[in-house]
Amino acid sequence: MAKTTNSETFENDISTGVVLVDFWAGWCGPCKMLAPTIEELEKEYEGRVTVCKADVDECPDLATSLGIYSIPTVLIFKDGEKKEQVIGYHLKREYVALLDKYL
Repeated sequence: MAKTTNSETFENDISTGVVLVDFWAGWCGPCKMLAPTIEELEKEYEGRVTVCKADVDECPDLATSLGIYSIPTVLIFKDGEKKEQVIGYHLKREYVALLDKYL
């Protein structure tokens, strides 16, 4: 299961290696559609990519500080630096291509 991140843990959570962060909410239809893809990516990249989820309703300050105004939004970090931002629902292969680019 993906690690839950929030305002207090975020900087530490993204500080090392390649990290995918899924910004979502329970009421968001496209977020629910994306959830199985995020779970598959977590399993397939275990040990190589850290997968975190951030519920925008539980940490609105974090979402706002990162410019997240539309969900789902997936951010890719490498060693604490934001590399990619994907807004909306996309096919798994698009996330795979992004992750592979930074591994």
